[in-house]
Amino acid sequence: MQRAPKQATEWLAAAATNPRDCKRQWRGESGIAVLACGRFWDVLSMSEELGLLALDTLLCVAPPPGPVLVDAAARRVGFFLPPDPKCRWIGSDIRYLGQDAWIAAPAPHRAAGRLRWLVPPDGSGTLFVPAAVELALQQALGTLSMQAGARRLCPTCGPATPRARAGSGGRPADRPTP
Repeated sequence: MQRAPKQATEWLAAAATNPRDCKRQWRGESGIAVLACGRFWDVLSMSEELGLLALDTLLCVAPPPGPVLVDAAARRVGFFLPPDPKCRWIGSDIRYLGQDAWIAAPAPHRAAGRLRWLVPPDGSGTLFVPAAVELALQQALGTLSMQAGARRLCPTCGPATPRARAGSGGRPADRPTP
């Protein structure tokens, strides 16, 4: 059982400029080290709300998921994907961190301040499949869209239901106009 955390630490620290110094930083006061993206992984970062919904979907998929890091203060979630220098992700508030980008991360199986692993690295190098993340994001966006539609309120007449929007002056469409 002790072997898995050690493998995860070695795998994650290998992305640092100086792996030995990285491990010292993890044992230090901050418990955080800076790691390079683009060599072993890239990171897809998004809002916490979107990321947590996508992660729920991905956890139901058969292959084991890759690492997921959350920054509680910034309210962002980062999915670890295979490095792809030509990859471009487009979306509102979605950031793709590849070559020449850096992330702050705690040691595997540890939390440090605002940074925590939702899914810690296991040391095997398992990463998320980009197509699976894309599908999970589409599902999460659909869920968020439905929730936003249910929350919209008309200041005059209350909830903006499809029937209420269809009528004039905020009156339901099936009610006769006087």
